[in-house]
Amino acid sequence: MSRVLSGETANTAISVHKVEADGIQIFYRSAGHAAAPVLLLLHGFPTSSFMFRELIPRLADEYRVIAPDLPGFGFTEVPEKRNYTYSFDALAHTVEAFTDALGLNSYAIYIFDYGAPTGLRLAMAHPERVTAIVSQNGNAYEEGLGDAWGPIRTYWSAPTAENREVLRQNILTLEATRWQYTHGVADPDSVAPESYTLDTALMERPGNKEIQLDLFLDYASNVKLYPKFQEYFRKSKPPLLAIWGKNDPFFIPAGAEAYRKDLPNARVQFLDTGHFATETHSAEIAAAIKEFLEANGVSRQKGSGASR
Repeated sequence: MSRVLSGETANTAISVHKVEADGIQIFYRSAGHAAAPVLLLLHGFPTSSFMFRELIPRLADEYRVIAPDLPGFGFTEVPEKRNYTYSFDALAHTVEAFTDALGLNSYAIYIFDYGAPTGLRLAMAHPERVTAIVSQNGNAYEEGLGDAWGPIRTYWSAPTAENREVLRQNILTLEATRWQYTHGVADPDSVAPESYTLDTALMERPGNKEIQLDLFLDYASNVKLYPKFQEYFRKSKPPLLAIWGKNDPFFIPAGAEAYRKDLPNARVQFLDTGHFATETHSAEIAAAIKEFLEANGVSRQKGSGASR
């Protein structure tokens, strides 16, 4: 199945697909020429590949852009009989199976929010596949965790039913989701309401809030892995662009700057917006990505990023 957005050329038209991988029907959006280098977009909480709806067409004239929905998000379907354990290790394993199912053997990755610990696990497992990393508010350092993590940190230290309920009542709501999209944005009314409305509708599906609460608890495993992520940076030296909504209350600017500790040549760019920077600055992000990837030799002329 596919659809074409108004004004798009054939190569930039976004098509939607499903593929079975890891026992899961993974929904994904794609665009671009099949022979172009691959750019794998990994979304975060509480959204899906829908967050890239404005970014994908801006990149697809030069890259093959692929954006899957992680298990528990968007339109990816996890059969009940799969007995899936919702952890970041599991998400990374599923994304690895997804890349194998599509025959992807070389790709740049765009990591945002939950997409960061997921994509960095993938990069550690297959450093030879990763041509570059774009981190848009995708954290890998303790100093990047803002005060907004307070209630979740409390849950890590005391995973009680009471603390779980606090998160359910204060984070898994329409109001909290809207706040994540609009906080730090110069004109909150400029944020398209279908973004946070869709996220909320999908979160309200039976059982989904429990999935999100399980992932909140397991996020502590990512913090424990930060030293391993940093070791990967030092050893593999991937080209990295950190492009950051500087008003993000969850992943603060110090997290972007910290990449330079392990990757001195990392590019760091700040945008005057919040957590969901693609909602307000997709044109600026796309331009920065193209310039960064071209400067690091990831261009159409370098050949295909897929085996089929």
